Amino acid sequence: MSDHRNLRHSRWYELVLLSLPFQLVSGLVFIAGASSLARWDWGFWLHLTPTQINSLVAVAIAVTASILTLRRLLRFPGAHSAAYPFPTVTVWFAVVVIAIFSFQIDHARTVFVYAYVYTVIWCYLGYFIGRRYRTLKIALLPFGNALELEKLPRVYWRPLDEPTLGQTRVDAVVADLRAQIPPQWQKFLASCTLSGIPVYHVKHISESMTGRVRMDHLMENEIGSLIPSRTYAIFKRIFDLVGLIVLGALLLPVLLVTALAIRLESPGPIVYRQERMGFRGKPFIMYKFRSMCQGADKQKHYTEGCRDPRITRVGRIIRKYRIDELPQLLNILKGDMSFIGPRPEAVSLSEWYEQEIPFFSYRHVVRPGISGWAQVEQGYAAEVEGVTIKLEYDFYYIKYFSFWLDMLIFFKTIKTVMTGFGSR
Repeated sequence: MSDHRNLRHSRWYELVLLSLPFQLVSGLVFIAGASSLARWDWGFWLHLTPTQINSLVAVAIAVTASILTLRRLLRFPGAHSAAYPFPTVTVWFAVVVIAIFSFQIDHARTVFVYAYVYTVIWCYLGYFIGRRYRTLKIALLPFGNALELEKLPRVYWRPLDEPTLGQTRVDAVVADLRAQIPPQWQKFLASCTLSGIPVYHVKHISESMTGRVRMDHLMENEIGSLIPSRTYAIFKRIFDLVGLIVLGALLLPVLLVTALAIRLESPGPIVYRQERMGFRGKPFIMYKFRSMCQGADKQKHYTEGCRDPRITRVGRIIRKYRIDELPQLLNILKGDMSFIGPRPEAVSLSEWYEQEIPFFSYRHVVRPGISGWAQVEQGYAAEVEGVTIKLEYDFYYIKYFSFWLDMLIFFKTIKTVMTGFGSR
């Protein structure tokens, strides 16, 4: 039996390099200092003017928000990509610029431009350094379902044969805390805790790495863990309305051109209406651009992967780039939907799920969305197994409902629209 003083955690310099205080403080010093020296002479801090103070404060806000956001985004599964630092920094610097011009605050534009460039460089530098040390080393207890985690990538898994780590350095220990764990192994877990090594339940690690809440485990959750933040729900509704005003004006030409193309190609209505199950289990009428020939619902259905002749040429294009979903801006205005949330199911299908799947009705605790976690992670699902996985993604979104997850979905949606991922 190993004494807790002999257990090993990750190397100290790995912990320092990946720590938030180090990344934030060093980033602020480097970016603010380099940007200021590029604009002003050495020793400018001895006699700061209001313009200089305003510029440094604005830079500090944008840099801090960018680093904190990236830290939070990288905690979610599927977020370990070099695609996120640039849009994250751009969004926060744009927000600060809008605030500066809105309140007519004096500032040095040159400093802000330099700071933007240096922040992008710093965040990418932090990303690649972090990726060098981000390969987690996790020990597994050989009880219950813990060993099932070995098939998950991007982690060095070390199954334990005896209750000791020896000379191995690990970031965490994972155990199935619902399994029958022998007393000597329970003492081992206590020793890990005393030595500062985190001990996690297998279910928590599985959810955090796959982005899914397994259906057969949902009954074991506390109901409270599936109730989203009411404060954020209010903020999210305000954000939807503001975004609707901005995007509505920008997308108006796209809406008009798409409507004209649909009208010229084939007879039938431009907009397709379908009853879907919505917020708090209330049905609503969802709008989409028609992408199929008139009367397609009476024709033979085709499985995923087959070229469906019911889809028109225009329909194939607008489906690939999600343009067919744009009329749902009207649903957002009416309060039926949000920009981000679980995709609304047909009423008949939703009623069937409620009879077959425990806690399925919690899917309606948030507003359905135009884009969702399942759509950006999985794409379109037609088979029964694919639908089950989609529901697991939806339950993950509800459980971890937050601004940060919505921001990650927003960035992933842009990528989805650009690549046509998951279209059908």
